[in-house]
Amino acid sequence: MALVALPPQPSGVPWPTREWPQADLDPRIDHGALEKLLDRAFSQPEPDDLGRTHAVVAVQHGSIVAERYAHDAGPEDTFLSWSMAKSITNAMVGILVRQGRLDVSQPIPVREWSGDDPRRRITIDQMLRMVDGLRFREAEHLGGGSVRYYPSEESDVIPMLFGEGKADVAGFAATLPYLEEPEVRWNYNSGASNLLSRLVSETVGGGRDETLDFMRRELFEPLGMTSAVPRFDEAGHFMGSSHCYCSARDFARFGTLYLRDGAWDGARILPEGWVDYSRTPSPQSDGLYGAHFWVIPGSLGTFQCQGAQGQRIGIVPKLDLVIVRLGATEPHKVGAVVGYCKELVDAFRPTAS
Repeated sequence: MALVALPPQPSGVPWPTREWPQADLDPRIDHGALEKLLDRAFSQPEPDDLGRTHAVVAVQHGSIVAERYAHDAGPEDTFLSWSMAKSITNAMVGILVRQGRLDVSQPIPVREWSGDDPRRRITIDQMLRMVDGLRFREAEHLGGGSVRYYPSEESDVIPMLFGEGKADVAGFAATLPYLEEPEVRWNYNSGASNLLSRLVSETVGGGRDETLDFMRRELFEPLGMTSAVPRFDEAGHFMGSSHCYCSARDFARFGTLYLRDGAWDGARILPEGWVDYSRTPSPQSDGLYGAHFWVIPGSLGTFQCQGAQGQRIGIVPKLDLVIVRLGATEPHKVGAVVGYCKELVDAFRPTAS
């Protein structure tokens, strides 16, 4: 199926580099239905299915048209991305591709793999699309947006982030065994994200300070993401699988970059074609995953950044819409967040004029 065209920034609407423009809802949108959805998410006591919602921000046609926060939060507060950081890792790789410093078709250089190690054949592209052939035990996707996380004694992500591997998450990921040829099977792999993040550090030529400077100079500052705080491990590498703090508005800026085809206020941040590459699903994923972005089937062309506990940046080209939902939903209830975000998007479908 052809990709839905990415809309341009509307004429006369300023880019939100300094401040977010605000606008009224399109009169064709059912304002009452949208308000009911927001009321439900932020009701007290917290709804059993969604749990706590920290923030919801909706940006349509380049302006914030709906925004709400929990009673003890606000626009300046920052929240952990969890796996939405994988999409930030995608952006870092994309910027280096634009600069001619990386080629995703080439094998990823992992210093721990040498000689005739079959892992040396794995390409950067295969890591981004998570068809690398490595064993990584994190979560099984059960359909309908629900997941089952492996118990801690079977998991690879728990020791990588919180146990024996936490001081050097990419070093831990480099120990993952090779199970099968690349391209055979899709397997959600946070270890791949951390190996890609270390590759970014090695390419820019430094440790924590140099990588942070690169992230700020090439991505955060051009977009006005002033709240962004990426977290690094003791080895000095960005924990690109899961650890970046941002405000809801700054996560919306990131989503807007991808809605606008990787360009921002006349400057190209990501190379031409990179967003289409990122949102094109690999067949091995049953059409649900591109290159560190989730793909939502349907006519709207929606693709998403997703993180544990129901973190979402939904990018909806057909409606020129970005929706951010941040919260703390129990893992076994995250399917409720999938349904809720679908309802939010559907609320922006225009009714008859």
